[in-house]
Amino acid sequence: MKKITKKKGSFFIIGIALLFYFFYFQNNALVVSEYTLASEKIPQQFDGYKIVQLSDLHNKSFGDDQSDLVEKVEDLEPDSIVFTGDLVDSRRYDEKPSLVLMERLVQIAPVYYVTGNNEWWSGKFQTLEMQLKSLGVLVMRNTTEDITIGTEKIAMIGIDDPIIEELYLERANTKENIVNALDEIEEETDFQILLAHRPEMFPLYSEYGFDVVFSGHAHGGQFRIPFVGGLVAPGQGLFPKYTSGTHEMNNTTMIVNRGLGNSIIPIRIFNRPEIVTVTLNSAN
Repeated sequence: MKKITKKKGSFFIIGIALLFYFFYFQNNALVVSEYTLASEKIPQQFDGYKIVQLSDLHNKSFGDDQSDLVEKVEDLEPDSIVFTGDLVDSRRYDEKPSLVLMERLVQIAPVYYVTGNNEWWSGKFQTLEMQLKSLGVLVMRNTTEDITIGTEKIAMIGIDDPIIEELYLERANTKENIVNALDEIEEETDFQILLAHRPEMFPLYSEYGFDVVFSGHAHGGQFRIPFVGGLVAPGQGLFPKYTSGTHEMNNTTMIVNRGLGNSIIPIRIFNRPEIVTVTLNSAN
């Protein structure tokens, strides 16, 4: 009987260890998702232009001084890096991991950043914004930046998170932010990229004819069910539509990043932290 009891105890300990490893792996093992986007609107000199997207860090660290994450990004050799909000977490605010990451990323490629809801909820964004700018991060607050290669260019447009809970006000604020950002465009640019934190606003984004939208916020649905998708996402509820991958509407493609960290729900299942890379191909 004692031998049987010892065996059961050993299996229990091994089972617990495997479970801890599974959760650790699911929440820390970075995965790279690669996409290619072809369009006649992409200028020839931008053929092969690579954009790396990161999102929803929520203070998380990947190795000492973010070394694991930075090395992954560096290996992808991006031409630009975009970060689509929730760099920090409002409930356990700690800006150091985020600033360390940004300080290292700007040495790889230009970094374009837009706010998420957590930056605003923290009440400390004004200070964070100043520090990001001092590091060389392009903080985009309803603004547009032209990216130029030779004589050709594309437009990078970034909008603030609308932060208001009532859906109709969030939509109105988002619409106003888009209009303000587009007012900055001095001359029409054929290919336009939008950085916007919330994917549930995709129908609105598509109304403005953006070619590509980079978004985050949904954390991949937190728990991903094989062959079904994400379980729950803020602003979308149960079995949300926009949690990962590419979505098409009115000639607009939206790419939703599953994010890097966690917030209210502290674990991910079948939903590893994600780095997205998009390579532009000129159909010309």
